[in-house]
Amino acid sequence: MSQQGNFFGGFLLGAVMGGAVGGVIGVLAASRLSQAETTEGKASETKPAKKRQVKAAPEQNMEVARRGLEDKIAQLNEAIDDVRQQLGTVNGSEPNREQSALPEP
Repeated sequence: MSQQGNFFGGFLLGAVMGGAVGGVIGVLAASRLSQAETTEGKASETKPAKKRQVKAAPEQNMEVARRGLEDKIAQLNEAIDDVRQQLGTVNGSEPNREQSALPEP
């Protein structure tokens, strides 16, 4: 019976201490992020912006994002193919991608 009480007390103490430490770390990280955003905002206000860059930037960003997504999709497709091949060999049969409609006599 005393072991259960010790376990519960230790668990409760660990949860409270972990929450306190995590909270402090979260507050410190949030304050650093807000300071970084503030300094970035001040730096962008001091630089003059060109009108052509403002119009071209969203289009360029969209193109870069689209290319990045296409690359990620290609990587995922390759990974899926690799897993299919591995699963096919694990189950004892090699996957055959070139299956004919009619079996050979």
